Formats: sequence, C-alpha cells, structure tokens
Amino acid sequence: MSLPDKSSTEKPILGQAIEIAVRLGLLAALLYWCLMILKPFIPLLIWGVIIAVATYPFFQTLNKKLGNRNGLTATLIALLMIAIIIVPCVLLADSLLEGIHHLRDTYEQNGSLIPPPDDRVKSWPAAAKPVVDLWTMASKSTQAFVVQYKDQLADIVKWTVKSLAGIGIGILEFIVAVIVSAIMLAYSKSGGEATERIFIRLIGRRGQEFVQLTETTIRQVVKGILGVAFIQTILASIGFFVAGVPAAGLWAVICLVLAIVQIGVGPVVIPLIIYIWSTSSTLTAILFTVWSIMVLTIDNILKPWLLGKGAPVPMLVIFLGAIGGFMAVGFVGLFLGAVILSLTYKLAIEWVAAEETTKDTPEAPLV
Repeated sequence: MSLPDKSSTEKPILGQAIEIAVRLGLLAALLYWCLMILKPFIPLLIWGVIIAVATYPFFQTLNKKLGNRNGLTATLIALLMIAIIIVPCVLLADSLLEGIHHLRDTYEQNGSLIPPPDDRVKSWPAAAKPVVDLWTMASKSTQAFVVQYKDQLADIVKWTVKSLAGIGIGILEFIVAVIVSAIMLAYSKSGGEATERIFIRLIGRRGQEFVQLTETTIRQVVKGILGVAFIQTILASIGFFVAGVPAAGLWAVICLVLAIVQIGVGPVVIPLIIYIWSTSSTLTAILFTVWSIMVLTIDNILKPWLLGKGAPVPMLVIFLGAIGGFMAVGFVGLFLGAVILSLTYKLAIEWVAAEETTKDTPEAPLV
C-alpha cells in the first residue's frame, strides 16, 4: 500500500489559501473605496442615526396618534427639530450683527465701548486692579483701547470669525442630519430588524442585547448631556438678553460649548454677574444673580431626572469625546464625539463584563 504524495496534498491547500487571500484583498479594497466615497457623509450619517435613535420613542407615540403614518410623522418631527434649531440661530445672528454694528459706530465716534465701573469696584482686592484698569480704559476711549491692544484684538477677531463660520457649517450639517434621521424614522421597522441581524452576525447570540444597550446609551447621553446643555444655555441666554449683557449671543455660544464638554456655564455666568453688579441698578443685579444661580444649579436637578439611574459614563469620557470630536470634525463633533465615545465605552465595559462572567461560569461535568 503506497503512501499519498505529500506535494499533491499541499497543492490544494496552497490553492485554497491563495484564493482566500485574493477574496479578502478584494473585499478590503471594496471596503476602502466605499469608505473613501462615503467619507464626507459619514459624520452626517452617524449624526442622523443618533437623532433617529434618540427621537424614536417620541416618534412611536406621535405615530400612533396620527394613525401609523410613518412618513408624515417623521416629516413633522424633522420640521419641529429644524424650527427649534433655526429660531435661536436667527436670534443669535441678529444679536451678533447688532453687536458688530454697535462696535463699529462706537469706534468711529470714539465713544465708550462699555459702561465705566462705578465706585463699588474700589472695594475689590488689589489682584483685580489690572482688570479694573483695562475696564476703565475701554470705557473712556475705544480708539485708544483698540490701538494699545490691536494685536490681541486681531487674534480674538480671527478666532471669533473662524468659530462662527464653523458653527454656521455645523448648523447646516445638523439640518441635513435631521433630514437623514427623518428618512431613517420613516423606515425604522425594517432598519431596526436589519441592525439586529448585523449585531447578531458580528457578536453572536448577545447581538440583540447589545442593540438595546446601544439605543439606551445614545438616549441617555443625548437627553442627560446634550439636552441639559441646551436647556442650561437657553436659560442663561434669556438672562443675558433681559439684563442687557453686551454681545449676549456670543456668550450664549460659549456657554453651549462649555456645557457640552461638562465644564459648565460658570466661567461665563460668574464674571457677567460681577459685571452686572458693577454697571446696572441694584434691582437688575439682584434679579440677574438669582436667575444665574438657578441656571448654575439646574443641571443638578435635570441630569438625575433625565439620566434615570446614574450617569451612563464618566464625565472624563464625555469631555474627551466632545473635545476630540470638535478637533476632528468641527462644531458637530462636539455632539458626535460625546455620543460615540460614550457608546464605545459602554459597549466595551459590557463586553468585558460578559467575558468575565463566561470565565467564572463552571463548565458542565462530562458524563
């Protein structure tokens, strides 16, 4: 009895290996080109998915009341969200334009840039003297202030223009993402089933569980982090406009960014409280202070209520996600980064916990 030729058995195995390598190479090339083609749209698609997942419970409730008309319900939700984002933007743009015109007229007439500090600043500590001197100069002669600090002001103007341009692009991207989310909501049933099948294919029997975890995490972050930031910024903006704070729209934008990255609106609100006490009437200062204290503390009430049983992820994860997202894709990245990094963190923690549970489970005895 002759032994099989070793070279004859190696050839089929080598041929199969080459065939698999070629297939994997073609698949990798197709995936690479798909990513390159979709690269400009990936942030919008991801943002659309996040909005669709976050608004799906509201979509279900409204859809039942409208007789299960998916297209109509999704369109109404999209129009509502676009209106919510456009109205504050119009008010912000009007405030910024008014502030720019005021600055230009004040400079041409060499008038007062801001009201002069009153006698109450004399009781401030000595460490605040440079701030008071700067304030006094700006209140006496705008042209002298601009000439002395022209380099610093030029840098501030460039940064402001660049930031406003990025915010404008971000708002347009958000509107497009809302439209994408409306399309996803209209086909949410088939899309949800496809997502579950993909997760099951990738993860296995726990795929459906991870789908539910993904939905819960996205809704928690959007409501508890982004929602609170929007509410806090809107309330702070109302106080700025009513109290007559100069460039109120610009301060509102800064408040939104600080609230999203979990620093809070304190770095803007507290100096403005001091400014109002030094320039406005006592009644205005008291009312603005009371309102500002409410704004500063309201997140302690809203977050537990919106998040439910605790925060979904540590604050550091939200902070890194927001800052990293902003650096990567601009203003929209503030939202995308916070949500995506939070979701990744939550899925990773759940996956590690599942692996440890599997290891700790004793094997069944062999019979």
